[in-house]
Amino acid sequence: MVASSPTKSAFSLGSYLLSDGPAGFMLSWVAGFVDTSAFIILFGIFTAHVTGNIALAGYEFVQSDEESTITHLLMFPAFMVAVAATSLLARYARKKQWPVFAVLLTAEAIALTVFLIVGVTFSPALMFDIQEEYILPIGIAGVIAMAIQNALMKEAKGVFKSYIPTTVMTGNTTQLTIDLVQIAVSKLAPAGDEKAALASAEATERLGRVVPILIGFALGGLGATYFVLISETWWSLVIPVIVISFMAVVAFSEHSKTVSNEG
Repeated sequence: MVASSPTKSAFSLGSYLLSDGPAGFMLSWVAGFVDTSAFIILFGIFTAHVTGNIALAGYEFVQSDEESTITHLLMFPAFMVAVAATSLLARYARKKQWPVFAVLLTAEAIALTVFLIVGVTFSPALMFDIQEEYILPIGIAGVIAMAIQNALMKEAKGVFKSYIPTTVMTGNTTQLTIDLVQIAVSKLAPAGDEKAALASAEATERLGRVVPILIGFALGGLGATYFVLISETWWSLVIPVIVISFMAVVAFSEHSKTVSNEG
């Protein structure tokens, strides 16, 4: 009995860390950190909120800044190619009966490591001048990493109760507001209204998954602002690498325990 207790505890901890709240918080924290870091260092490149680059490209086009326009526009196809590659990897992993979530987390950890290396290599040249030839490779490397995270939220079926974005908060904020309205309206419903009670319960449950993601993204952005602006170091991107690598290890461990238990 004593010998089996640690195993049970480890399993419960791993399952908890990969559940919607903790996993969503960690993933959104990474997205907030990476997106804010890149935006500051790369003079306005979005890596997680990739569609924001289209808006900036339109502004730069009007300003006749052709190089910046092209740089921002290239983030979009880079994102699409990375999502496609991630989807193919997920399909291959399912075919081989590998743990899809763990495999995609590993792919993201590798991509973030490449982003870190490329950033450390080229960012010193950006300290005193905006040079698109250096911004482009760093930006694409970051977009690829965040594209993998976007795709894994869709492809990791069965891990999360439902799809909730961890890289773009507009939809999450909208859902949060709608759910708060639903809860408020349900409170005003007549006693015994089962439909209103069910809708309120669903909204409350959804809030428990959306709120950690919003908080995680905000804290990630704050963390990046501190490390990039105050510490003035690109090496701070090693923190997201560690977080995602940790999640990948836990995911592989949980898969191994599940297979062992089934065996």
